[in-house]
Amino acid sequence: MIIEKYSFQICQKLVVLSKNKTKALLCQRKGEVDMDGIFTFIGGKMETSDKNIVDGLKREKDEELGENFKVFLYPTFSWNTMYRKKDGNFMTLPHYLGIHTEGGITLNEEYSQYQWVGLDRLKDFEPKVANIPETVKKLLRLEKISEKSEYVLI
Repeated sequence: MIIEKYSFQICQKLVVLSKNKTKALLCQRKGEVDMDGIFTFIGGKMETSDKNIVDGLKREKDEELGENFKVFLYPTFSWNTMYRKKDGNFMTLPHYLGIHTEGGITLNEEYSQYQWVGLDRLKDFEPKVANIPETVKKLLRLEKISEKSEYVLI
């Protein structure tokens, strides 16, 4: 028996910075009830086939940006937020830091376009999810104290 008040989804997000860490990758959602036309980070719901969060993040990255787009992922920590969808369901969104290493972007049908947005422009860039500037700021702190050996290539 499912108890509704305990129902929620985990929707991992990947915050991708450019190689030189001066820009963040934002993708414009297409055809989604809650976020149509809004720029967001990539990512999606965990699936029962995902072995762990890294596996889920790699699957989402491959689906949404293509397998040739490679990212160094910092899997140790995440910045977590909550979101209530229009249908009333809750989502937990752990945001993970990634740094682009190589490869071009091949967007799937979930997105209409992407932009590399300068970190100094995130606050004024629109239309976007409101917590993007704060999330990038929090994850940049991790980047400053992390070791290269702690990252995994996805």
